[in-house]
Amino acid sequence: MSDYQKKVIEAAAYVKKMAEGKGLKIDTAVILGSGLGALADLIEGKLELDYADIPHFPLSTVKGHSGRLILGVLDGRGIMAMKGRFHYYEGYHMRDVTFAVRVMSELKITDLVVTNAAGGINRSFKVGDLMIISDHINFFGTNPLIGPNVEEWGARFPDMSEAYSKDMIELCEKTACDEKIRVVKGVYAGFTGSSYETPAEIRFLKIIGADAVGMSTVPEVIVARHAGIKNILGISCITNTVNGETKIEATHEEVVEAAAGASEKFIRLVRCTLKNRRS
Repeated sequence: MSDYQKKVIEAAAYVKKMAEGKGLKIDTAVILGSGLGALADLIEGKLELDYADIPHFPLSTVKGHSGRLILGVLDGRGIMAMKGRFHYYEGYHMRDVTFAVRVMSELKITDLVVTNAAGGINRSFKVGDLMIISDHINFFGTNPLIGPNVEEWGARFPDMSEAYSKDMIELCEKTACDEKIRVVKGVYAGFTGSSYETPAEIRFLKIIGADAVGMSTVPEVIVARHAGIKNILGISCITNTVNGETKIEATHEEVVEAAAGASEKFIRLVRCTLKNRRS
């Protein structure tokens, strides 16, 4: 057993012990992107774990990511919510970026909701739109599965033809219709960051079929699929628009502010989708 495997198992054992101490059985996980952490505030009977207290857990260093794992119950579901994720641009190895997903797998998570703040490339998108991710393009220049494969965790060459669950996508779309929430659907392109994209890069992304662009999500979803987590739903909050032609400057503060502005409908969409999944 590798040192990395041992660290994952130890971290998972700690989280499991803390959850069981509160009588919690966790089956759902949510990774909350920049400015979208308010969902965690609605979790009942919650237990907040600082990342620093979880064995071997990385630390989140980005504004808008508080660095806490929230355990509790949301609408009858045992849930763990990450208020803060780990990014490749922070200098972490891909193993660290996806460490929490490996812990989720050890905890036998069945449903995973991955969220992010993203720049909208599709001309029909507006700031504040919620985009259901239909697929992604990996522009990280690397892959979190590079290196020796752990057969207990998954196949050497995992299938990615349905990285995001079609059933979860359809359920989310139906939920949005029922709740009268405007949603769009599209392909997410993941870049390393931490610089925003150039106009030429945006034009290129348009040509190859990307609808939104960001600096996360792709590594986590790859590892989740490798680990056998099939019920994956991805949602991007469109926090700014980029067209590759006119100069549109964006700051991280504006991105966080725009995501916070869409927080109410984002929370309602996620909660109702998960409720409908149980019914």
